[in-house]
Amino acid sequence: MRVPTDERVIELAPSVLPCDFGRLGEELAALERAGVDRIHWDVMDGLFVPNITIGAPVIASCRRYSSLPYEVHLMIVDPERYVREFVDAGCELITIHAEATRHLHRTLSLIKSLGVRAGVALNPATPLTSVEYVMDQVDVLMIMSVNP
Repeated sequence: MRVPTDERVIELAPSVLPCDFGRLGEELAALERAGVDRIHWDVMDGLFVPNITIGAPVIASCRRYSSLPYEVHLMIVDPERYVREFVDAGCELITIHAEATRHLHRTLSLIKSLGVRAGVALNPATPLTSVEYVMDQVDVLMIMSVNP
């Protein structure tokens, strides 16, 4: 459901975090029928953020329920440890937090080397200047409105 504005196209990428996880396949199929552009997965590790959600195996198992592109927002410490797993699970965009990795440039390079798009998320208090040096590798910049 691409919505044209004056000079931009707005795409809808709803998070599945509020879905009924017991009916996740049905929820994904309903989102696809509704015309969304892609599926957004929020992954939390209980360390970078207090909640724990899902991992790459759940995302991979859901691939059969939707042909939409998958994007993943990794709210996890040292995301470079898991990037390959999320690519293998079918994610086409991987967003990592600048605050969650010691080697932002290296991790973004890894993501790009695996043939997917790379994103950086910033907590509200993190200055934009902290990612200026990697903007040539970034396809999406996510500015959080709340602390994750």
